[in-house]
Order: sequence, then C-alpha cells, then structure tokens
Amino acid sequence: MSAPQEKGWTDANQDYLVAEFARLKALLAGQPVDRQTLTTVCASLPGPSALDGLCETFGLTGFERELLLLCAGVEMDARLARLCAEGQGQAQRPYVTFGLALGALQEPHWSAITPVRPLRRWRLLELEEGSGLSSARLRIDERILHFLAGINYLDSRLQPMLRETTPVGLMATSHGEIVERIVRHLQANRDFSLVIQLTGADRSGQEDVAAAVCERLGLQSYTLDAQDIPGALHDQEAFTVLWERESWLLGAALLLRVSDFNDGTQRFVARLGGPVFLAARDALPVDRQGVRHEVRKPDPSDQRILWEQALGAATGRLNGALDGVAAQFSFSARGIATIGSELRPELDAETEPDARLWRACRGMDGGRLERLAQRVEPSATWDDLILPEGQINTLYQVAAHVRHRLKVYEEWGFSGKGARGLGISALFAGESGTGKTMAAEVLANELNLDLYRIDLSGVVSKYIGETEKNLRRVFDAAEETGAILLFDEADALFGKRSEVKDSHDRYANIEVSYLLQRMEAYRGLAVLTTNHKKALDPAFQRRLRFVIPFPFPDAAQREAIWRSVFPPQTPVQDVGPAMLARLNVAGGSIHNIAMQATFLAAEADTPVTMAHLLQAAHIEAAKREKPLTDAETRGWV
Repeated sequence: MSAPQEKGWTDANQDYLVAEFARLKALLAGQPVDRQTLTTVCASLPGPSALDGLCETFGLTGFERELLLLCAGVEMDARLARLCAEGQGQAQRPYVTFGLALGALQEPHWSAITPVRPLRRWRLLELEEGSGLSSARLRIDERILHFLAGINYLDSRLQPMLRETTPVGLMATSHGEIVERIVRHLQANRDFSLVIQLTGADRSGQEDVAAAVCERLGLQSYTLDAQDIPGALHDQEAFTVLWERESWLLGAALLLRVSDFNDGTQRFVARLGGPVFLAARDALPVDRQGVRHEVRKPDPSDQRILWEQALGAATGRLNGALDGVAAQFSFSARGIATIGSELRPELDAETEPDARLWRACRGMDGGRLERLAQRVEPSATWDDLILPEGQINTLYQVAAHVRHRLKVYEEWGFSGKGARGLGISALFAGESGTGKTMAAEVLANELNLDLYRIDLSGVVSKYIGETEKNLRRVFDAAEETGAILLFDEADALFGKRSEVKDSHDRYANIEVSYLLQRMEAYRGLAVLTTNHKKALDPAFQRRLRFVIPFPFPDAAQREAIWRSVFPPQTPVQDVGPAMLARLNVAGGSIHNIAMQATFLAAEADTPVTMAHLLQAAHIEAAKREKPLTDAETRGWV
C-alpha cells in the first residue's frame, strides 16, 4: 500500500491530521467536536488519507485507530501531550497509556494491545517495559509516524541489508517472456504468497526479471543476500515482521539471493510474508507453494540484439565485431548495457571501434576470475611453436572453431540439436616441456583472449562436494569474460573412474562427471594438459573436441628451437644450434638452459658461449637427476 502521490495530497493529508488532532483535543478536554471542519477537510483529500489507508491495510478497529492516532498526536501536537498528562493527573507524564485510552476513547477493548492484534503484531505501537499494561507508556513507531505524515520510505532498520533494484533498460527476449509468464500467473491467481524461484546462471538477469515483474504490478523491488539474514531467531522474527509491514506500506516485493541454502534460510523463507522471489543457481527445496523459472544468460543471437540496442547508432561503425563479441562473451543484459553506455560516446571518435569494443569486453569482471586462477600473459606466437605440421594444423582448427561458433551453432542450426557437445575443449598430451602451455598462449594471442591457468591440485578437495563448488566458481567467473581456461595436470582429477567401493569413490566419479558436463556447456575454450594421457578415463577423452599429442622433439625440431631460443638482443658467440640439438631434452629444458647460460654470461660480462651452455646444461641435468652423456656434449668446448 503506497501513500497516494497526486499533487496536493500531502498538504491535504496534513490538514486531515491536524483536524483529527483537534477532534481528540476536544474529546480529552470535554469540549464539543467541530465535525463540520473535519468533514470539509475529508472532502478535500484527493485520495484516502495515510491514516485511513493504514487502518484498512492492517485491519484496525475504531478504538485501535483512535489509540494509534492519539499516540501520533502526542508526538506532533504539544497541546495534545499536555492534555494526556492532565488526564492522568501527572504533569510529568505527557504521553499515552493504555489506561488513559480506555477511559477517554470510544469503544475501548482490552485486546487492542495484545501481541496478536495489529498494533503490536505489526509493531505500529511499542509498549514500554517495566510497568503494568495499563500504566506503561505507549509510543508510536517512528516509521509509522512519518508514514501518517505522508512521508513513505524504507524502514531505516532494514536499509543496511536491502538494496532497491530497478529494471535495466535492456532485456533479452527470453527474459521478457519469463516476465510475461510470471505476471500472467500472478494476475490470474491473485496469490502473492507464492514463492517465485528464479534459477540459472544469470545473477543480474534474475534481478532484472524480478524488478520487471514488480514494475508491471506496481511494486518496488528490493534484494537481500541470504548471507545478511540475521542469525538469531529473535532478530529474524523482527526482520520478517518489519519486512512484511514494508511490503504493504511501500508496495514492495523481496528478491532473496541464495548461494548456500541451509535450515536457517529455510525457516526464514517460510516466515517471510509478501511477494517473494528466490534467486539461486539451482532449485531450492522450500516449504512454500511456488513456481520456478530458469533465467539463463542470453544466447548469442539475443546478445547480438542487445548489443545493437545498447550501442545504438554507433553499431554502424562496427565492422562485423558484434558477431564475434556475441559468440565469445556471455554477458547479462545489464553487463551489455553498462559497456554500451560507457562506449557510445567513444566509438564515434575511435579509429578502431572493433578493437575498442573487444578490449572493453575482455576487461569486464576479470577480477573475479583472478581470485580463482592465475592469469597468464600470452607472449608466444605461431612462429614460436616448433611442432609437427599435423599438430600445428589442428591448433589452427581449434582457433577456427572458437572464431566461427556463432555461425555454426546459431545461423546454421547446430544449437537447435541441444547444448550438449557445443563446448570447445582440447587435451594437450605430452611430456613436460614439449610446448603445451606455449600452444595455449598462442591460441590466446590468436583469438585476442585472456588466458587463465587453473591448478587442479588446488581445486580438488578431499571434502565431499567441495571440488564441484570450486569448479563451479571457476566456470561461472569465466563465462562472462570468454577467457581460455588452461587446466594443468588434468590427470589429477580426470583419471580413470574407479569402481565404486565406498562413498569417496562415488563422489570422485561425480566430480569427473560434473566437470565433463561443465566443459561441454562452457561457451569458451577449455584446454587441459597432461603428462600421462594413458591415465585419463577413455570416456572422458571421447567427449573432448580435440586431442593433440605433443611429441618429444626430434633432432631437427630441437635445432629449430635452439635457433629461436635467444632474443635478438642477446649477445652470442660461436653457438652451434646443430651441435646443441644433440642434447636430448624438450623445449622447456632448452629454454631453461639458454636462460641459465645467459645469466652466467652476464655475470662474466661476456657473450653467451658454448662453455656457458655446457655449464648450464649440467645444472639442468642435475635438476632432472639425469646426467649428460658424452655423445650429447662432445665437441661443445
């Protein structure tokens, strides 16, 4: 119930209160009541007064209305306060007591201040403790006092926990359809006690849907994070009473955002009154009747439309960039609106608008992923990769699949066959140092995307269910940024699924299945590396889009790596790549030896020589506990 906002209502409402206070003063003083003035003031009101609207909303009796009005009067009218003191025969008591009200007001009843009646049930009045019921001071709640005066605002006790949400200007077509279904359902059933669950990965989309439904129904929308729910039962009870009261006074609905559903949240939801939306990743087992709608991130075709709306006329300056952006990044409508509002003024003057848009998308919300994974700054290019032609061609195919997803999935209809198998995943298998991480860097550079390394040994947890939570956080954070995810040492999690002998085996298999499911649905590129391909579950390998073996480099490839390992600025003298290629090590070790030799040369203040490389090679061999053979180093010095 919102106080009417027509022009002149506030002044007329205040005149009405003044007339009502005058009536009470006459009543307490034993004087005739000027009912003509009161009737005239009532007629001038362009809508129901705040007092009458509140009484109707909370079902107050005539006596309860008078008692509430009297308690408001002593706060606003000094003469009325003095009359209350005189009525009690004590000048130091210029306030209302229930005993005074029973004797002075019409149609009194003792039940008016019982905890189950509206005055105390909805905390419209507060009863001072420490005295008997008839002599205790009655005080009107400050929020209610301001409401009666025509000032309607969210209760200050709830403000620290609640956040007002308004619909964003953009909304995906699929989300608009959800709004229509919810509005039709509520209007048809007129049951605002339903819990409306909004599930799915689009957190801001859930808020937008709830806010849009509220706007259609003439309600305000507020959001509460479940972690901010008061812990003590007494505090929870106070919150639920105040919130339900606000839902009537403001005409408001609550969106409760839940990340960890527990018994405390369950009890809280069961006690909440008024329209309630629950936002969570998955459906919640609440003990209230409700409906559920899944709010997914807008699909690429929807995102493209949203980008056109967000960028407006600036879209004409983009040379096909929207297709790539819509395919690579998975933003909510709110995220697109935010970037669009920032970029519109810039794109008109930007010489490379496509690149500017891409950079803005890459920079959106990357901080959340950096808390979960290590960002890798890609510096390698195709020229740095020394691999057989077949592997290079396959890597080009990986890049092509990422680049043309929108065309194949949306325009050419493959997404209509179902979401399964649409994720792009690749396994890089080979010994340490054979170029697996470098290949991921090359792809990141080629596709102009961020690269994040996830150490699976840090993700896998011995506690049941924790591994899935960790993986979910990684994928959820990566969805919007479109980042390439590099899972190092994949066999830490993706080993052959064991026979189920105990609960830990069963949950370990669930972890593998969960990751396979997320990889198949992930819109970006997920790269896994392993040094032990044979340890991987064959069923897991079948569900990967690409499996690329990284062979140990032969002599010709090692010579090519040696020829390119030193930067042009490094001074070298009489270094023979063909001779160095006899050293039977992978590219990673070659890089380590070259850097170690360069530091030795820097210390000696000379160019890098074969002597430095021989010393560095022995240091690397000692690290690997594999001594060099005479055949490998013969003739170096």
